[in-house]
Amino acid sequence: MSMIRDLRAVVRPSRVSLRKDSAPYETPCERARATAVVDCAVYRDGRRVATEGPLTPQEAMRLVRRDGGFVWIGLHEPSEDEFAGVAREFGLHPLAVEDAVRAHQRPKLERYDDSLFTVFKTVHYVEHDRLTSSSEVVATGEVMCFTGRDFFITVRHGGQGSLRALRHRLQDNPELLAKGPSAVLHAIADHVVDGYIAVADAVQDDIDEVETEVFSPGRKGTPRGTDAGRIYQLKREVLEFKRAVAPLLRPMQLLSERPMRLIDPEIQKYFRDVADHVARVQEQVMGFDELLNSILQANLAQASVAQNEDMRKITSWAAIIAVPTMVCGVYGMNFDHMPELHWRYGYPMVLTIIVGICLGIHRTLKRNGWL
Repeated sequence: MSMIRDLRAVVRPSRVSLRKDSAPYETPCERARATAVVDCAVYRDGRRVATEGPLTPQEAMRLVRRDGGFVWIGLHEPSEDEFAGVAREFGLHPLAVEDAVRAHQRPKLERYDDSLFTVFKTVHYVEHDRLTSSSEVVATGEVMCFTGRDFFITVRHGGQGSLRALRHRLQDNPELLAKGPSAVLHAIADHVVDGYIAVADAVQDDIDEVETEVFSPGRKGTPRGTDAGRIYQLKREVLEFKRAVAPLLRPMQLLSERPMRLIDPEIQKYFRDVADHVARVQEQVMGFDELLNSILQANLAQASVAQNEDMRKITSWAAIIAVPTMVCGVYGMNFDHMPELHWRYGYPMVLTIIVGICLGIHRTLKRNGWL
């Protein structure tokens, strides 16, 4: 039970409402570094080994080989040349190295010799005052993880998804960090999936807003509808969200069900909790997609109904105008007390009949809902 509390204490604080606090970003000075290495540290018995200055990956690995422990290296958007030395030092597979450098990978789990390569899609909710047909709702990044017996390497792409706060929380739990690289892998997986849950809640608010606008009453109690472009844009953003979530379910299930040498048995069971959360978010996102389809169809149907109502009104007024047109067409414009020539009250009688028929038609059409 203490292990459960430790795991949740490390990861759960990162679950916050995205409408109140956006994801952390690296500071400008960190982004301007000449090297892609954000942090490099050696951990022994769950505690960070103190050093006189920043370590290079090669120096950190020498300390691990000499005194034990494991090294955790964090990189941000490294180039091929910057990552080549790290890849050689830790014996990373060329295919995994290529994926880590080029990015734009789908979430996956692959095993290469003595290391695991895991890809996570990070998702960040983009704040906006009002949803438009060009609004960006979700922004995605990537975190690639190399898990070995005595090393853990993270490669981040994108502005969001910083792991600095997570590293600090893990360092405050030496009992958990003593489990080695697999504990770090679990913490990152849970951190990323908790971000999915927060984004899903924020996207739900946007969908509720659009749904309310589509079905809220407009003029004369009829639904007023909304811009179809806004619904379509939100659907595109949900599709991007789904591409980040759906492929991750199978890797998390493998980590929780299949015994692996690089995953501590005590840590492995907690991947089941992560898999459950991924499944929940996946179902929620699939529901978003279906709901938006229904909203879009309803909006298009409302547009068709509005057009039909306009056509009925035009037709109704054309029917009313047809009566005087027909009567006047019969008698022409040469009046001399018509009809039947020289009737003293013929002209006012005809006008009275025309007005009476038009009012009768108008009343009938009004009662039937055409006007």
